[in-house]
Amino acid sequence: MKKVAVQNGLTAISDYLCKEGYKVREFDNRKKNAGNFLDKYDAVVVTGENQNFMGIEDTISSTPIIDATGMTAEEVAKRIEAKE
Repeated sequence: MKKVAVQNGLTAISDYLCKEGYKVREFDNRKKNAGNFLDKYDAVVVTGENQNFMGIEDTISSTPIIDATGMTAEEVAKRIEAKE
């Protein structure tokens, strides 16, 4: 079962991913900077409001960060699967 972190406010995406069998945890912007946050998940889904998610240009994590702006829940799921 894939573990996915989804930014608060993306409820439709969270709900869809749960129904598809993903283990989903919602987070707010304060959590994203916590130590090893990214490494706990197979993917992180964010809104486009924060293009520089970590506040730095390069991250040392290989966890895919998916900008869900303009995407349907199904498209997000496909993007997660493509990142394997």
